[in-house]
Amino acid sequence: MALRDELLKSIWHAFTALDLDQSGKVSKSQLKVLSHNLCTVLKIPHDPVALEEHFKDDDEGPVSNQGYMPYLNRFILDKVTDNFDRQDFNKMCWTLCSRKNLDQSQILISNDDAFKIWCIFNFLSEERYPLVMVTEEIEYFLRKLTEAMGGSWVEERFEDYKLQLNSKQQSLSVWQLIGLVGSGHFSKGIDRQTLSMAITEVYQELILDVLKQGYMMKKGHKRKNWTERWFVLRPSSISYYVGEDMAEKKGDILLDGGCLVEPLQDKEGKKCLFLIKSSQKSFEISASDKKKKQEWIQAIQTCVSLLREGRPALHREARQKRRDLRLRHQAEQEELVRRMKELQTANEAKQLELENMRKALEEAAANATEEEKRRLETQTELQNRYQRELEREKMVRQEMEEQMAQKSTELEQYLQRVQELEDMYNELEAALENERRARQDEETVRKLQARLLEEEAVKRAELEQIHLKQQHAISETQAEKQELERERLAKESALQAAMQQLEQLEQERQGALEKYQSVVKKLEDATNNTRTWKHKVAEHEGLLRLIQPGDKGQLKITNWGPAAFSDLELNLREKKWQERKNQAAQAQ
Repeated sequence: MALRDELLKSIWHAFTALDLDQSGKVSKSQLKVLSHNLCTVLKIPHDPVALEEHFKDDDEGPVSNQGYMPYLNRFILDKVTDNFDRQDFNKMCWTLCSRKNLDQSQILISNDDAFKIWCIFNFLSEERYPLVMVTEEIEYFLRKLTEAMGGSWVEERFEDYKLQLNSKQQSLSVWQLIGLVGSGHFSKGIDRQTLSMAITEVYQELILDVLKQGYMMKKGHKRKNWTERWFVLRPSSISYYVGEDMAEKKGDILLDGGCLVEPLQDKEGKKCLFLIKSSQKSFEISASDKKKKQEWIQAIQTCVSLLREGRPALHREARQKRRDLRLRHQAEQEELVRRMKELQTANEAKQLELENMRKALEEAAANATEEEKRRLETQTELQNRYQRELEREKMVRQEMEEQMAQKSTELEQYLQRVQELEDMYNELEAALENERRARQDEETVRKLQARLLEEEAVKRAELEQIHLKQQHAISETQAEKQELERERLAKESALQAAMQQLEQLEQERQGALEKYQSVVKKLEDATNNTRTWKHKVAEHEGLLRLIQPGDKGQLKITNWGPAAFSDLELNLREKKWQERKNQAAQAQ
């Protein structure tokens, strides 16, 4: 919610409280006092002449809300910054409106609790005037209040109350909400102190943005001692106080998107430790138990994530989502109403069109009846005329029948003579046709016999060629069969010889393998003996030396000392050592 909208809700309550006769207007003297108080609590300079200058063209009568709004926006709200105490501002507006509307004797809660409910109402109410709280927000507030009291939410009780509410209206004003909570309808069996503490808890969460609070131990930065503090978590900071009354603040831990929260191992006799790394300092905190530790870590991490993503507190974001959902639903309802009106208009137009069609059909039916009557009269007249014509034609037809009977007799005699002539002609035609067909059949049989003789000669020649080919193929097949038999016998002999050679090679391979294994064993034994001999030579080579006469040449210095060998002795030993090395290599 924007700061201007939030301030306007409280100012609206104060303005309506000054409207004693409910005419929608307030006197200028009262507006001067209201404006002065607003400037005082909002910490902006107040110009007492500005109101008179703004309304200098108006009469001396009272000013309406719409008339006061331009002055309020220009001289007060446009100058507001976020450096004032919102609680003082709300207290001032509450004082003005509660005197007129609140009857303390009718409710079971204190004036301070009523003020907190008033602030919560301004937070959850719709952004239209007069201010009301819809049933969805009422349920949200009562549910949170019940949870804060430690009770269980009874859905059936609220559904019954919502039915009663819907029968009258679908929302509550702030004074109706205070009366509902103060009547104890949803807090039966709960004492006043518990109810007051629950109202305070909901007020701190929704209005003061207190997301979590409680006692924890904090390690000092200078003396490194552990001190119990009352910690209060808000969306962008953690404040810690000396006591729960928050009278003396000891410091703040500023949160941003770069803050880190991580658990620590127990040390210095402290358990349930965790570390808060801010951009300025790091703070070591000790919770009372593991559950509290995890809750604080989770709550702080949620705040850091929201700051990193640039999102508001969760309850403010949820409030905005519910409001957007209601607006969408309202827009859909308005669209549905608009469509229903369009359908109703179209239906009325259709009904009018149907009525016009019905009238047209009735007129057409009347015209059709008249036309049918005229048609029947015409038909009767035509039937009479047709009857007279029919009788006249009947007489003419009788005369014609008598003449036709006489003509028919003559025609029958003529037709009989014609029929006799036609029969004779047909018999003659049939005889000629039979003779022609017999000649054609004879010619056809002659041609068929000639063609069959030619085909028989060709077939006989083909059969002789096929017989010769078959004789030649039979002779070739027998020769090939004999050749294949000889090749098969030769291949079987070669296969048997190859099998014998293969068995002999296998036996020779087994013998060679046995010889190879024996040679490998001898070679290993020789290698072991050579290694033993080399070791012995290496041990005694430097200890034994033959005493032989040598030359008096320059003495050699070796690893055995000066003058241990002469040149001749050294060459001789070198030659022997090389021979032994070659022999050992050959033996391997």
